[in-house]
Amino acid sequence: MNRVLYAVVATLVFVAGMAAETVPNHQQPQKKTIPKVNKDGKSSQAKKPAKVEPKPYQIGDASWYGKQFHGRTTASGEDFDMFELTAAHRQLPLGTYVKVTNLRNGKWIIVRVNDRGPYVGNRIMDLSYSAARMLNFYGGIEKVRLDLIKPETVAINRGPAGE
Repeated sequence: MNRVLYAVVATLVFVAGMAAETVPNHQQPQKKTIPKVNKDGKSSQAKKPAKVEPKPYQIGDASWYGKQFHGRTTASGEDFDMFELTAAHRQLPLGTYVKVTNLRNGKWIIVRVNDRGPYVGNRIMDLSYSAARMLNFYGGIEKVRLDLIKPETVAINRGPAGE
């Protein structure tokens, strides 16, 4: 009888041990923590940090140019088209994509740098007529924020394959 009882107990201990080993850790019951509350009713637990926005490349005044330069050759060698979303910058490499945000109204657009300038005052960028219109440039000059865009994040419409 002792042998049978010993065998049953040993089997139960073995099975219980195996069952405990086969339960993954994420299924184990976890202790619940109750956040501590300050006198003012706010949680004292550490808050998640706010999403950090990347620093702008440049902030300053921008202007636009259009009809008087339409069709003229730009610094990149292409003809200026006032209806394209392009811009002129003094230092950025030609072909660079830039997100331009109008700081007065929050509107933004992505333009391609294809020309040099502006050569008036302390302005940081000259936008094509269409780009300035989409950003609602009233009065011709607006304060803008420039953010560089990685080329692989820009989808370019090059027309049907083979063209």
